[in-house]
Amino acid sequence: MYHHTKMAKAKIAITIDRAMVERVDRLVASRAFPSRSEAIQAAVEEKLARLDHTRLAAECAKLDRDAEKALAEEGLGAEIDEWPEY
Repeated sequence: MYHHTKMAKAKIAITIDRAMVERVDRLVASRAFPSRSEAIQAAVEEKLARLDHTRLAAECAKLDRDAEKALAEEGLGAEIDEWPEY
């Protein structure tokens, strides 16, 4: 079952394919979602999350792995003697 956190909401009107409306209605009837609005909101949230993930992956692909490693390790040699032993 879908659980959505409470947030401020805005009412909008959308136009979608009749077959898609029927699919959403079947999900609501089967209690997968409490309403059409919740089902459509979940779909939009999922799509936006995927787009964000895709953009992050694209940006990460642009990174130079060796340069990033060198940056991360910069100065570690000088500080390693100061680290506590575990």
